[in-house]
Amino acid sequence: MTNDLASVQNKLLESVLGVVPASRWVEQADDGGSSIAHLLLHLARHHDLAVTTAIRDRPPLFVAHRDALGLADEAPYAGLPEREDPAVTAVVALDPLLTYVDAVFDATRSWLDRVGSMALDTVPDTDRRLTDLADLSVDDVGWLHRMWNDKPVWWLVQWPVIGHGHSHVGEAISVRNRMGLSPF
Repeated sequence: MTNDLASVQNKLLESVLGVVPASRWVEQADDGGSSIAHLLLHLARHHDLAVTTAIRDRPPLFVAHRDALGLADEAPYAGLPEREDPAVTAVVALDPLLTYVDAVFDATRSWLDRVGSMALDTVPDTDRRLTDLADLSVDDVGWLHRMWNDKPVWWLVQWPVIGHGHSHVGEAISVRNRMGLSPF
């Protein structure tokens, strides 16, 4: 899992962030789809909630980064839906966004280095943790509660972190290419 995590992060850094200038991260290629800024926020929010909150039973790192991100006045579920909210993308601060993304990957890597394999089969109380620690009610994000409820730790790492991460990094590469920035 540690190698899979590094793969997501390295592909994001090398194939997207290392190629697309930050000034273009808020653009929607072809006037549609998601911007790179949204994909970064979305990927980090899901990753953070899965590991920090659902698995580790702590408030998401997002709470400590929210003000710097420019999202203090946005709903607690800002950045979680697949569909980009232009109002959120318009206010998100890009340098703090990178800081948040790095913090999420770093915290997960540190946790993975210490977690025992027996812990991977446990099933955390995801509903309570999302509601109490992240202020994400079933009324606001019922789809997330339904998707993650009764899932073991290994699933919460393999899908919201690794699978979902790779999916959106691939989407960001597509955005990069549609911007005319493919290095190939």
